[in-house]
Amino acid sequence: MERDTQAQTTPAPWWKGAVIYQIYPRSFQDSNADGIGDLAGITQRLPHVASLGVDAIWLSPFFTSPMKDFGYDIADYCNVDPTFGTLADFDALIERAHALGLKVIIDQVYAHTSDAHAWFRESRQSRHNAHADWYVWADPRPDGSPPSNWQSVFGGPAWTWDARRRQYYMHNFLSSQPQLNVHNPAVQDALLASAKFWLDRGVDGFRVDAINFAMHDPALTDNPPAPPGLRTRPFDYQLKVHNQSHPDIPGFLRRLRALLDTYGATFTVAEVGGPDPIPEMRAFTADDRHLNSAYSFAFLYAERLTPQVVASALADWPDQPGLGWPSWALTNHDSPRGLSRWAAPEHRPAFARMTMLMLMGLRGNPFLYYGEELGLTQVDIPFEELQDPEAIANWPLTLSRDGARTPMAWEAQAPNLGFSTAKPWLRTGADHSALAVDRQEADPDSLLNLTRRLVAWRKADPALRLGRLERIEADGDLLSFERWHDNRRIRLAFNFGTTPRALGLEGTPLVAVNGACAETLPPFGGIAIEG
Repeated sequence: MERDTQAQTTPAPWWKGAVIYQIYPRSFQDSNADGIGDLAGITQRLPHVASLGVDAIWLSPFFTSPMKDFGYDIADYCNVDPTFGTLADFDALIERAHALGLKVIIDQVYAHTSDAHAWFRESRQSRHNAHADWYVWADPRPDGSPPSNWQSVFGGPAWTWDARRRQYYMHNFLSSQPQLNVHNPAVQDALLASAKFWLDRGVDGFRVDAINFAMHDPALTDNPPAPPGLRTRPFDYQLKVHNQSHPDIPGFLRRLRALLDTYGATFTVAEVGGPDPIPEMRAFTADDRHLNSAYSFAFLYAERLTPQVVASALADWPDQPGLGWPSWALTNHDSPRGLSRWAAPEHRPAFARMTMLMLMGLRGNPFLYYGEELGLTQVDIPFEELQDPEAIANWPLTLSRDGARTPMAWEAQAPNLGFSTAKPWLRTGADHSALAVDRQEADPDSLLNLTRRLVAWRKADPALRLGRLERIEADGDLLSFERWHDNRRIRLAFNFGTTPRALGLEGTPLVAVNGACAETLPPFGGIAIEG
């Protein structure tokens, strides 16, 4: 079948189709024996990341913070928390990463700060100071109650009383994470200045955290109730139409993009959560004036990963002019590890191999979460050891994020799996020793070595990195789609079930997992065929 050519007159930017590896700094490698991972530890382990063949790393927050939300409560946008090291350690990390051919992406949190930030400390002193309007303050209602019915993600009202100003301040998350007033041009200027600080230090892009929370309805209109459904938090009882998702957010993102463009081929990806994120994701990545990509939640909280779930998510991102470029992740620091959610223990090795092939076959940017290349599972953290404020507040109804943040498994027989010589901040997984890097390095058929082969295959093939995605089909347990570049076609098919499926494709097999072939897909079989 003839296709229009996709030959490009200019090379694609480095980030388009890139594979990005997320590192949670607290849990990757401890270099100073305090039980917490740090920047120097990351630098020490970068050769492992480079060996995967990925294009970039994404570092979760390492900025100065009281750590009430483990770095997403920033007290200084332009410094490193002593837990993780120093600015010199960060500079050394950048230098080493670039020497290994890795780009570096860092988090930027623009919706809120810590209450320990100097901006907020001054803002709360009075209604008349240099930072008085940098946060969202409001008078109480006549009966003294909060100015709106908005609820916070972590439980309870999104408003906390401050006697110094005799006003409430807003917080979509913890009460120690006051909401920035990003409607204020001075606040935008300060945030852009912090972005410039890190760009000048050599970072290659940003993952913009919770950006749909960055602006609110200034009229403080009450949110309407949500339809009946499963509710574990007060936050779930409302439709969040007024405390977030303001139509002025894209205007701020245009300012951010204009700054980034002065630095060349940088990369920005938006985090946009919520029950209906697609319109916002598209608005935040539209044309060439906004962010480059949006980070999909389609798989992160899916109770089951099925062909229908995948097909629906892919259909939301057709290859159309002006429509943004998607990014995909199966798990991250905010979601339970996918293998534990989606596969029975006896099926997890095969399921991991199939989903790794699927992820590397998608149009967009695949994100790998540290340990995903090993098949790490969710760790059961008992209540008395929980660190995650959301899990503590909503226990036992909310799955703990801590279980996906446990230490990386480096050496099967080493204390704490080679992560630290001290007691780790979270326990290691009981089954992670058998999955450790040193064990898998010695096995040519391990998931680790398969991941390396699949990443190399993707990087070498323009159809996978840049090509169109067409003919998405979900038939029971069978998922299939096609990737096209110029007139070349790659067909991919996956069996999500435990019963073999007849396939009968013609062409040249390129990659197959779990015994798949052109005629048959065994349970959890996956195959890519050219032609």
